[in-house]
Amino acid sequence: MLRIAVIGGDGIGPEVTVQGLRALEKVAGKLGVQYSVRQTPFSGERYIKEKLVITDEELADLRNNSDAIYLGAVGRPDVPPGVMERGLLLRLRFELDLFINYRPVRLYPGVQTPLANKTGEHIDFVVIRENTEDLYCGVGGFLRRGTPNEVATQEMIATRFGVDRCLRYAFETCRSRNKQNPAKGKKLTLVAKTNVLTFAHDLWMRAFTEMGTKEYPDIQREYHHVDACCMYMVAKPEMYDVIVTTNMFGDIITDLGAAIAGGMGVAASGNLDPTGKSPSIFEPIHGSAPDIAGQNKANPIAAMLSMAMLLQQTGTARKDAKLVQAGDLIEAAVTRVTPRFAGKTFDRLPMPTKEVADLVLAEL
Repeated sequence: MLRIAVIGGDGIGPEVTVQGLRALEKVAGKLGVQYSVRQTPFSGERYIKEKLVITDEELADLRNNSDAIYLGAVGRPDVPPGVMERGLLLRLRFELDLFINYRPVRLYPGVQTPLANKTGEHIDFVVIRENTEDLYCGVGGFLRRGTPNEVATQEMIATRFGVDRCLRYAFETCRSRNKQNPAKGKKLTLVAKTNVLTFAHDLWMRAFTEMGTKEYPDIQREYHHVDACCMYMVAKPEMYDVIVTTNMFGDIITDLGAAIAGGMGVAASGNLDPTGKSPSIFEPIHGSAPDIAGQNKANPIAAMLSMAMLLQQTGTARKDAKLVQAGDLIEAAVTRVTPRFAGKTFDRLPMPTKEVADLVLAEL
């Protein structure tokens, strides 16, 4: 039994998660996948009403009684910045130890890229972002706050333990991807800034070199400064297979990746605990989009791809081939639907939310 906790959240979040759950129901019926779904109240709306984001008991319940978490989006304009981000999203990542952020960058058939003369053959890579260290740890503070002499510090944290487990997952992802497509070759690119961040990123470089040399000699290794990576992603995205990077730089380049792959309407993500000790979180990256909430205008494709990823990644962690197959079927159905919208912007499709989802379900 696959136990899924749903955080519909705010804005268009509940609208798109409904469509992902419809895809799950359809594919589960085809393959005989047993699952349960429970809705949770965590949202900006709850914070406005109760001044509460998530309790310790509720977080423990998520950890102990869920196999995966399916997140729509959280946040609304009347909630102060940082409340939902730190109170829910970052708290879940840190306390559930979701140490990998998994972001595929794939140009689906019919989806337009802003890059001239680039196709799905050129834009197909994965970014593995370390998810629990770096500047996001919140280590720092203020001195003389509010005065002309104010000092603010924010410390970059890198541990050998955290770096190693992220690198190992990235190397293994590289091997796995290329078992499926041996002709593509195996290449892992470390993206950092070793020439300036000479302590934290020296650790990354040493660990990358040592692990690759000793444990993964079959995988080609490259290193790019983050600024060079941004240029290459635009000019020559085909040079990338798997990228591994730090928390902050990963946050930046994955949104660039979404842009070159057609926009947030088709971008799915996973915050993973590959060990399976905690439930991983799967979500579209588009946010709550309050300007179109309740208008049946949201593109559900990213949420449906996030459900596909939920099944693929959870199935891989549990060594459950049927779950992986279910996720593959949803993703394949999406690839047969996207060509129908060729020439359109995928951030806002010219078709109601449910009707777009109906096309995917029909393909299933």
